[in-house]
Amino acid sequence: MLETRELDILRRCIALAREAVEAGDEPFGSVLADGDGNVLEEERNRVVTSADVTAHPELALAAWASGHLDREERFRATIYTSAEHCPMCAAAQVWSGVGRLVFILSGPTVGELKPFDGPAIDLSSREVISRSNVPITVIGPVEELQAEARALFGM
Repeated sequence: MLETRELDILRRCIALAREAVEAGDEPFGSVLADGDGNVLEEERNRVVTSADVTAHPELALAAWASGHLDREERFRATIYTSAEHCPMCAAAQVWSGVGRLVFILSGPTVGELKPFDGPAIDLSSREVISRSNVPITVIGPVEELQAEARALFGM
């Protein structure tokens, strides 16, 4: 069970995902918090509006952490996100060394809600992370917020 503070951060991820949809992007939002739970940075999906298929919020946060936090700070930090990382974002988290991932919706759930007809890599974030040499804790899906996150795909 997650702490209230963590659920509040995940609710912010949902709000960011809603902002993404309202801007014309895909419904994904993410927050980077330090080891004490303080929000450091947040981002929403910008794939459509930036015309960049790699403009995922999780990738942006991993890059931000790499440039702004030392190794120990990154290891103690958490990326919270409205949906499980794709393989690209999971690998970025491995490379950045952010030590924890918490997500609301699983990759398979997202696949059901938003079928994708382009290139795809069928690997879960857990599988990508488990094949690395970086000890990252993965928590999710978070059942308490499933309905709110799912609703964004119908907007």
